Parts: sequence; structure tokens; C-alpha cells
Amino acid sequence: MSNLTNLIASFEKLNVSFSGELFFDNSATHEAQKLVYSTDASVYQEKPLAVAVPKTKEDIAKLIAFANEHHLTLIPRAAGTSLAGQVVGNGLIVDISKYFNQILEINQEEQYVKVQPGVIRDDLNVALRPFGLMFGPETSTANRAMIGGMIGNNSCGLHSIVWGDTRGNLLEVQGYLSNGQEVTFGKLSFAELAEKAKLNSLEGVIYKGVSEMVNNPSNIDAIEKGYPKKSLTRRNTGYALDFLIPEEGKESFNMCELVAGSEGTLVFITEAKLKLLPLPPKKDALVCVHFNSLAESLLANIVILKHQPMASELVDKYIMDFTKGHPVYQHNRFFIEGEPEALLMVEFFAETQQELDFKTSALIADLKLVGLGYAYPVVYGPQTKLAWDVRKAGLGLIRNLPGDSQPVNLIEDCAVAPEDLPAYIEELKEILDKYNLKASYYAHAGAGELHVEPMINLKTSEGKELFRTVLKETAALVKKHQGSLSGEHGDGRLRGEFIKDVLGEEVYELLKEVKQLFDPTGIFNANKIVDTPPMNEFLRYEADKEIKPIKTIFDFSKNESILRLAEKCSGSGDCRRTHISGGTMCPSYMATRQEKDTTRARANILRQFLTNSQGDNPFNHKEIKEVMDLCLSCKGCKSECPSSVDVAKMKAEFLQHYYDANGVPFRTRVIANFTKSQALGAIVPSVYNALIANTFTSKLIKKIIGFAPDRSLPKVGKTTLHSWKKQHDKKHKAQVGNKKVYLFCDEFTNYNDVEVGITAIKLLEKLGYEVIIPQHVESGRTYLSKGLLRDAKALANKNVTLLADLVNIDTPLLGVEPSALLTFRDEYPELVDAHLVQKAKHLAQNAFLIEEFLLQEFEANKISTDQFTSDYQLVKLHGHCYQKSLNALTPTEKILGMPANYKVEMIPSGCCGMAGSFGYEKEHYEVSMQVGELVLLPAVRKASEDTIIAAAGTSCRHQIKDGTERLAKHPVEILWEALK
Repeated sequence: MSNLTNLIASFEKLNVSFSGELFFDNSATHEAQKLVYSTDASVYQEKPLAVAVPKTKEDIAKLIAFANEHHLTLIPRAAGTSLAGQVVGNGLIVDISKYFNQILEINQEEQYVKVQPGVIRDDLNVALRPFGLMFGPETSTANRAMIGGMIGNNSCGLHSIVWGDTRGNLLEVQGYLSNGQEVTFGKLSFAELAEKAKLNSLEGVIYKGVSEMVNNPSNIDAIEKGYPKKSLTRRNTGYALDFLIPEEGKESFNMCELVAGSEGTLVFITEAKLKLLPLPPKKDALVCVHFNSLAESLLANIVILKHQPMASELVDKYIMDFTKGHPVYQHNRFFIEGEPEALLMVEFFAETQQELDFKTSALIADLKLVGLGYAYPVVYGPQTKLAWDVRKAGLGLIRNLPGDSQPVNLIEDCAVAPEDLPAYIEELKEILDKYNLKASYYAHAGAGELHVEPMINLKTSEGKELFRTVLKETAALVKKHQGSLSGEHGDGRLRGEFIKDVLGEEVYELLKEVKQLFDPTGIFNANKIVDTPPMNEFLRYEADKEIKPIKTIFDFSKNESILRLAEKCSGSGDCRRTHISGGTMCPSYMATRQEKDTTRARANILRQFLTNSQGDNPFNHKEIKEVMDLCLSCKGCKSECPSSVDVAKMKAEFLQHYYDANGVPFRTRVIANFTKSQALGAIVPSVYNALIANTFTSKLIKKIIGFAPDRSLPKVGKTTLHSWKKQHDKKHKAQVGNKKVYLFCDEFTNYNDVEVGITAIKLLEKLGYEVIIPQHVESGRTYLSKGLLRDAKALANKNVTLLADLVNIDTPLLGVEPSALLTFRDEYPELVDAHLVQKAKHLAQNAFLIEEFLLQEFEANKISTDQFTSDYQLVKLHGHCYQKSLNALTPTEKILGMPANYKVEMIPSGCCGMAGSFGYEKEHYEVSMQVGELVLLPAVRKASEDTIIAAAGTSCRHQIKDGTERLAKHPVEILWEALK
């Protein structure tokens, strides 16, 4: 304990001069940070001593000095998408992703770029596109994988057979050696190498030692015998000594070849110079060859490679089946014919369509000639991305498997030469069959590396032992075929134990010598590549542990339990995309760039406490609250996460149980009871509106509640929608004989957006529909958003009881506000009492946003373009998060185009940042505005004054008003104004 106390005191001293962030003590805030960094995309988990987020190079230098002084190991971490546990360990995690993310130089003429290690690969290519250049290596995680991690693992990706791996595209690195010396590694002539070896420094010692090592004849012999055969391009086992051996015609030496794939164990990189490639031809095609067996596809792969494709990627039936019914990937199945056992996705680029057609036709004819494949659909242009997304989502999709036997990253990175792949996979299947193991097979057939993931239960002692046995036997098989134990995912904690078996004892001793040369004190990512612990230790799950059943208010049976839902997170980091790549998930991470604010972190913290908590209430932990704090409950993860890890649902459940133990905060009650306060305000609306508009009283109200001073408060209407409708019905008799619809008069439209509700009714009536507001209560959205689930459940039960028997396909329930209406579709079926579930599902099937209903009627020719103006108008549309999550945005886009000359452009925004009450809360206001400023608010400001801004969500319109002083309109208002 005294050592830990002394270490904390030392960290406190370091923190005084540290410009970034340090998390090292035992407070809930710091413990939460350490817990979310205790795992990555692998099956490993170990809590670090501390976490550092350096802001400057000087910070990194200080961390190196600190590590040397206190005998700690520094674990460099970028996106944390490694699959072999490279960034897991009991040391000091150094996260460079937040601040080291600058593109430093783009040299178009010499075709190189200089970047910091936290630059995301896809974001880099967006910046390079105007120069006609790109960085080639492209992992399936390229929209969040960072250059530092790609160097560490020597990442390859989909098109590696043409564009190469990271090693082949790395020109130079800058960074720190283990003694704090700043160094640059790059291309040297042999004369320059000799001069470097004479330096009286650690740099000189390294050059001298490595040079002598790779020039020693006995070492050369051991390396040539132990390393993979030359025809295998994917080779990442150990340190790449085989690339440094002198060969005939080789005129230079570059230590970068050794640094690539070294997993942060040799040098701490602060900058990298990368070789760039010209952009590929714009014409592209994907031949999706269908097979009746996996073995057939691997034989076809050999034929395919003779046609020199850009990529040849495998997807097996196991993965394809998980796309069925998936909220996103069901749409991506458009090219799949029948029930293939395997697909090979073969890509070609060309300058002309004629050339492209020649390439695809030649391949198809060749395959048919030898009788391989049964269908050969060709996908072109933008649709190729949809097809590729099925392949890229493989890792996340297979996490949807129920039960404790899950696909594990184990032999997923073993590679052999493509010509050896059929025999290797056949023998590998024999090993798996021996242990009755099923597996998924996918990825880089063209490069000889299939991601093979067997289904193993790592929660049992038997499973943990089997985990090791399968890798041990596979390692022997890889050696037999002169393959590579790791192709691109690295050795890490997973494969390091068996490097000696594959490369040989002599080579392994050389690897240890390399580590000693670079890092004699062992401060850089210790116990990776060499001296790794047994590969089945420090796993996420404690073997044979009995977990107490967890009682919940939501029904989590679809996912087996709330714990199983949290466990579905593979850690693949899809939630770490930036706004440049697009999407909704995860808005707070996009703003803060903190791991704590990712969907992954929230799932992980829940999983850890629900698994290990000793108390009666496993949710009662401040650390969970800390990590959940900036979740906007946007529901982006429900659809965009390949594993559909619904954090919004889990957060609501957590909050209710946390309140049970700690009480409900005052502000939470105020927000949850928003409808009651608006009902009171609506009694004397002029007085209420005057109070919240007056500078003094408004400031006082916001201070008492805990709202941000700069946030405007929503006013109430002059009347309520209910009152207006009653008066309206007295004046206007219903149009008997026309189609009848029910309108859900939600709490926001009834009190605040009354004019929107009035317009919706008038629009429907003008189009020939009788509108009835049935008896119902509020939606419960405010209670759900604040985690008061029991109150929300009571409202859900009432609404289902009142509405379910009333609505059907002929008389549906329509809604104006997405956050309210979509509650019926999303939460109600899993929230109501058991006896009401079927009724809740019936209600969900017959509850539509008004835009969805109008589109149905338009497509049925019951509404026509002729009913609207022919004038030109540009409309820019921002979609509500729930619409995006539940695939309900396209109808809005389409109905805004019903007027013949209305042009609708989607604003490529994620969440607006308001997220109900989130943007009002004083401690969240800054993040709320940061989220809005990512895409939405700048796009609105940029739009011309005569452009209409459309937004269906009340929160979205409020955020746009506060952030830009422009008024956005609900789609029904736009259509009403467009009526002839």
C-alpha cells in the first residue's frame, strides 16, 4: 500500500507540469478511466496503473523519464482496435489519439505526407483526395484505425495485394528511444549506416547491434529458415529481421522496416512520413462470386489472382446469416443470390467502363470454364461500398451469436501463401472438428490470410484451456506451411507465446536481443512479442464464475440479459469514428475524443461491474455514472454498432437502479416532469413566457434547475393543441367518407410546438384525411431519457391499453415528434407488463411518423405532386437521431420532394447535440454545442437565406435556433406552405 501511495504522490508531482491529462488516483473519476482502458478489441483485460493523455512531445518525454525512474512500462495506445491485446497491461497507458492527430505536411510533388500517430487512416485520405493522392493500407477498421496503431501492427487491409502493407509505405518515423533520446529513423545508405553505428549514444548502439545481427552468416541462415516463405506478403511474426538482411541489389537500410510491426515495444513514435499513391481509377466493380462450399471458394481464389484484381475477400455463410434482419445490414444484402456457403468479393478498377467490363467478364468466363461458382453478380460504383460494408462488419456481426460460446480472435491472423490456403484451411478444419468447434471464415483470401474465429466459451476453465490448445496446434500447422503466425493483427499477448515454436529458438533469441538493444530497461510495452505471459491468462472473464441474475425493468430477454447485451461489444471501436467519416455514433466521442465517451467504454464499464459487483445492486457504482454521463441516448449505437449494443437502453436501466440506491436528483425530477410544468405554464401562457424570457427571472430559473445560462428555454403556445382541436372540430365537421387517422398529441407538440401540430392537422385535412386525437397520456419520453423507468412503464402500459385496440393498418396512429412517436416502436414492446407485450407490438406496427404515412399515401397515388407548387425551392434536411437509428429518415427526405421542383439535400450531420434535456444542463452545454458545431451548425450558417432548413425534431430545431439564430421548420410546415 505504501508503494502505491508513493507512486500516487509521484504522479501528483508529475501532474503539475504535465499539459495533457493524467488519471492515477483512486477517485471514481480516475478509476473509471483506468477501467475503460483495461481492455481493447481483444479478449484480454488488465487494469493499468494509470492513464496518460499527452498533449505535447514534452509530455511524452516526461512520461519516459517517469517510467525509467519508477520502473514502469509505457503502453502506447491509438484507437485501441488491436485484436491481440497489444495495448492491455499493468502499466501506464499512453493514449495519443486525442491530441496527436495533426497532418503536418502534404507533399504532392514527392508524394508523401507527414502525420502524427493519432491521425485516422480514412480521415487522412479525405484530406489527401483534393491532391489526387491516398495512403494505401486499408484495414476494415480504417474509419477509426490510426496511423500509429497501423505502424505498430504493420496493418495491411483489403487491397494489400496491390497497395501493400504499412511497412512498405512507411518512409520515416520520429520518436523517442527508451532513454528519452529523440531519434529519426529513415532510409540510409550503407555508408550512412556505418556512421550511425559509430555514434556514442543509444541510437548508435542500436544501429551497431542490429547491423551486426543481420550481417552475421549464422543469423542469416536461422532467419531464412525460420521466417515465412517469400511468396507470403503478410508476415508480421516477431520483429521483421528478414527485411533487413542484405540482399543482392539492396542499396539502402531503413530501421522503419523493423519498427513497423513492433507493437510499440522499440520506440515511442511521435511522427511518421508515409509514402502516398495516386488515387485509383474512378470506375470500379465488385464481382461477388457465390460458392456452394468454402473449399470451392479457395480453389477459385487461385484462379482469381491470375486476373490481378485489387482485392479478393471472403465472406462465409455464418457472417451473411447475421445480416438477415439486421437494422442496417439487411439493406446491404441486395447482391446475395440464394444461400451461398461462401462469397468471394473480387474488385477491379479501370479508367473506362469498357475496360472494367472486359476485366469482370474475363474473370467470370474463366471461373465458369473451370466450373467454380454458381452466381456472379457484378456491383458497380457507390453500391460497392454497401457490399464492402458486409465484409468489413464481419467481426462485429458475429458477436450477435447468443450464448457464452462466442467467436474468439485466436487463429484469425495466421497467414500462408495463397497457393497453400486450400490445404491449410482443410487441415485447420480437421483440428477444429477434432474439438467439435464451429468457426467463421472471412477476409483476405487474396493475400492468404483468412480470419478464422472458432466459437469457444472463455468463461469456463475448459474453454480457456481449449483456447490455448487450438492456437498451439495451429502454430505447428502454420510452421508446416512456412506461414506467418501473425499476418497483420500482431502477436501481442495472444501469439507471443508461440513465436519461438514457429520461428525457431535461434530466431527467438535474436528477437530478445533486439528488444534489449532498443529498450534495456523494459519501459516500452513490456511482455509483448517477447517474454509474453501464457496466452490464456488475463482474459476478460474469470473462469467458472457464477453470476447472480440481474433484475431489470426493461425486458432484455431478446439479448438474454442486460449483461449479455453489454458483452456483445467486441471492442472493434466502430464508435470511435469522427464526423469526417459520418454517422451518428457516438456524438460525445466525436466532440471530446475521449475513450471514456465511446459506446465501447460504456458497454465495457457495465460489463465489468455487472460481472464483478459484490453488492445487492450491481448498478450502484459512481464509476458507471462517470462513464455514462456524456451518453446523449441518441440510439446511434442501436443500428450503427454491428453488434447492436444499445447503450441508450442500458443507460436508462442503469440510472433507475442508481437512483434507487442514491435518490433522484432535483433536476432529474424537474426534467422528467416536464409535461406537468408545461401544463401549469399553459394555464397562463403569457405570464409563463414572460418569466422565461425576462433576463433576470430566466437566469434565476436556470440557476435553480441547473440549466446553462446561455441556453434559451422553450415557450408554451398561446393555446394547447388539444384545446385548438376541440375548437376546430366545432367549427369544421369531419370529411365523412375519407380515410381516418389518429394523431398522437405528444407532450412537446401539445404545449410547445402547437403551431406545428395545428399545421399537421390542417395539412392532413387538406389532403383529404379525417384527423382524430384519441384518448391517451404522454409518451413517457422525458422519464425514459432521465432513467425513471417505472414512471415510463406506467405511461407505456396506459397508452398501450388505450390505443392498441384502436389502431390498425387502415386507421394508423400518426405522430409529429420523432422522440415521442418512435417510443412506441422502440421502447414500449420491451417496457410494458408481460400481458401487454403483444398489444404493444401491434401498436408499434401501426404507429407511424407523419412523414412515413404521407410517403405511403404518395406511393399509393392517394397524394399527387399536382397538389403542390411547381416553384423551385432548396431544402436542407437534418434528421433526428431516432429517425436515423430506426430507418425512419428516408420517408422525410422523399416527402419533402413531393413538390416537383423542391430539391432536398441531406445535411451529413450526426446528432444535433441537444438530445432532449442534455443540451440544457449546465455541465453538458459545452459538449452539446461542440457536437452541433461538428457538422450541423456550420452547414446551417453556410446555407443561403432562401434555403429552407428542415428538422422534424423539436430538440433539433431548438439547437439550430440557439446555435445559428435561424428557424428550422418541421416537414409538415414546409409541405403546408407548398400546397397550391
